[in-house]
Amino acid sequence: MSQRADAWPELPYAAWKDTYATLHLWTQIVGKVRLALTPWLNHSWHVTLRVSARGLVTPAIPLEGRDLSIEFDFIDHVLWLRTSDGHFRQIVLRPVSVAEFHADVMLALAELGVAVRINEMPNEIPDAIPFSADRAHAAYDRDYANRHFRVLAATNRVFSHFRTGFLGKASPVHFFWGSFDLAVTRFSGRPAPLLTTSSTPGLSVAVAREAYSHEVSSAGFWPGGGPIDYPAYYSYAYPEPEGFSAARVRPAEAFYFKEFGQFILPYDAVRTASDRETALMTFLQSTYDVAANLGKWDRNALECALGEKGRVRVV
Repeated sequence: MSQRADAWPELPYAAWKDTYATLHLWTQIVGKVRLALTPWLNHSWHVTLRVSARGLVTPAIPLEGRDLSIEFDFIDHVLWLRTSDGHFRQIVLRPVSVAEFHADVMLALAELGVAVRINEMPNEIPDAIPFSADRAHAAYDRDYANRHFRVLAATNRVFSHFRTGFLGKASPVHFFWGSFDLAVTRFSGRPAPLLTTSSTPGLSVAVAREAYSHEVSSAGFWPGGGPIDYPAYYSYAYPEPEGFSAARVRPAEAFYFKEFGQFILPYDAVRTASDRETALMTFLQSTYDVAANLGKWDRNALECALGEKGRVRVV
């Protein structure tokens, strides 16, 4: 397999759904450590993980007089816990239950002198089981965990380039462990109607309301589940402007999925395209164009040309 093809591997949902379910819960444990130790940042940006050269990592978590980082290494299949004073612990990623993984993480943190308690109930998962009691989820396929990482890494490169074309408020490209997706979000700068309900399990109205306090156009990658039983890219607007669902977007394989209120582009449509990066960038740009035009965003003030390596943006 060529190096280019290997960067966008096949990721059939059915083949790794058990590993996916376990890994989803493992990332929640690590994410909740960051949540417990980090001051709140708008739109829950303080809880997210970032794509690294080897997997998913927390940005530095401030402790008293030092920092902590936790990284899923999906190349050597190790969870690294490192502190800025030179100490570390490592946990081998292997087929073990969520309960055992949770115990290993808590022990490693204690040995590093990190005192933390987390809420053991998973978020955004129906029929959730507390981490310390979950012995049902215990799958870990190294090949598929690595494939998922490679998809995230390739996606992160395109999302990061897309982000350079926006002068307004924009999120980092980051991984939400609650929904297990990589996302990037642009903001119009205007407040949005306040949410009054949350239908997502384990996601309070307060958190949802704060997340969507302002108008957004958001895009991301998700490995699939439920009615979308395949990996896919998505794009949505909140609040959804009139005419959004009927708008034409590109590439041709993209479609509006009413149940989610999102445009969907199957990952395989990108993976099998002659130019994967261009296919994904086309989806990102065309769905944003629809959101911004129909939502009457001030595009002249908010946008700029895509960034170029080593060249200062002309003002």
